[in-house]
Amino acid sequence: MPSSSTAVLLGLLLASAAAFAQSEFPASVPGARRIELAPDGSPSIAEIAVSAGLSTGLYFDSDLMRDGIELEGRERFSLVDIGQATLRLVPSSRVAPGERFRLVVRFRDGAAPVSASFLLRVHPAKAEPLVEIFREKRTIETYQQETREVRAELERCQDENSRLVAEHEAPPGLAGLLSTGTLDEHGVAGRVVTKDIPRLAGNALEAISVTTYRAKTAVAVVVQLATKAGAHLWSPKGVTLRSRTGAELKVLRIWQQPSTPLDESRSIVVEAEAPEAGVQGPFSLKLWEDGPRTVTLGNVTFP
Repeated sequence: MPSSSTAVLLGLLLASAAAFAQSEFPASVPGARRIELAPDGSPSIAEIAVSAGLSTGLYFDSDLMRDGIELEGRERFSLVDIGQATLRLVPSSRVAPGERFRLVVRFRDGAAPVSASFLLRVHPAKAEPLVEIFREKRTIETYQQETREVRAELERCQDENSRLVAEHEAPPGLAGLLSTGTLDEHGVAGRVVTKDIPRLAGNALEAISVTTYRAKTAVAVVVQLATKAGAHLWSPKGVTLRSRTGAELKVLRIWQQPSTPLDESRSIVVEAEAPEAGVQGPFSLKLWEDGPRTVTLGNVTFP
């Protein structure tokens, strides 16, 4: 894609207030998810998100029967570590996004409920790292902790709302970028990193070019993707930018260039929050659709 077109796409993305925002599984959750089991053993089954290569830990408040664990498709998990009151799961690369696996655990003491069932749903890129399952009455301390976490999440949502309102009220073009503090006197630095990106056979589309940008408080990746011959149209639903240590940048929006079924390629722009200039990478960029196909680009670095 010509550099002038890339600059226009980037400017439109950074100034747009109607862009897509990620919210399905936030990268930084204030504490673990909590699941409470009804003492009467009601049939409701909680869904837990898992993902290939990522660890999900289940922590129970009662001891487990080690030989009472039933995991559908167990051979497709690279790790099933059963502890006294814990269960750690790591799906292998053989699982596909959208698949579901039934998990049944049984408790050692025989009290009600004697067992619990869960549905493990495979997500293309994200997993719930920590889930606490309460079988008995919770202490007042756990409720107080949950209240603190809810307040922290509310404050985060309020900050996000304030940012969106400010963007909506900002003027268009460079004036908007300056008014929201996205741009300073150093401007936007860009880098073509296409040659640094390894080619992966499992990608649904081919990356023709990859260019990264950095502004004062944000980074962006512009990827030109070519649809493989005979493949259906592909539209990204979500994205992650994950470092080698597993830390994720907060994705602010993803924008896709409008196209027709006859177009052989299209550009996708991903913008993420990066207030620290030292956030350079390398990162792994993963895009997924509302289906099984994914695109993963490794060794993504920023100026």
